[in-house]
Amino acid sequence: MSHTVQEKQKLLNRVRRIRGQLDAIERALEDEHGCVSVLQQITSCRGAMNGLLAGVLEDHIRTHLTEVDAEHEHANGSAKDQLIEVVHSYFK
Repeated sequence: MSHTVQEKQKLLNRVRRIRGQLDAIERALEDEHGCVSVLQQITSCRGAMNGLLAGVLEDHIRTHLTEVDAEHEHANGSAKDQLIEVVHSYFK
């Protein structure tokens, strides 16, 4: 994916933060932290993964999908922008 090379450092930083979150979950389990604490850490990690996925997916859409002909444009923007908006709303 050529577009990931442009954002390589940003993506790697996000992955490293996620790895840190996973390590924190592992430590919490080893140290027998309470269920609520562990669940909060898991949901935070899941949110970070969803954010990473949404970012890579958005870059993919913007890079690899072509614009729809002008006659097929909608009042709400291009098909690409509409798809990106739907994906973002899904991950919220």
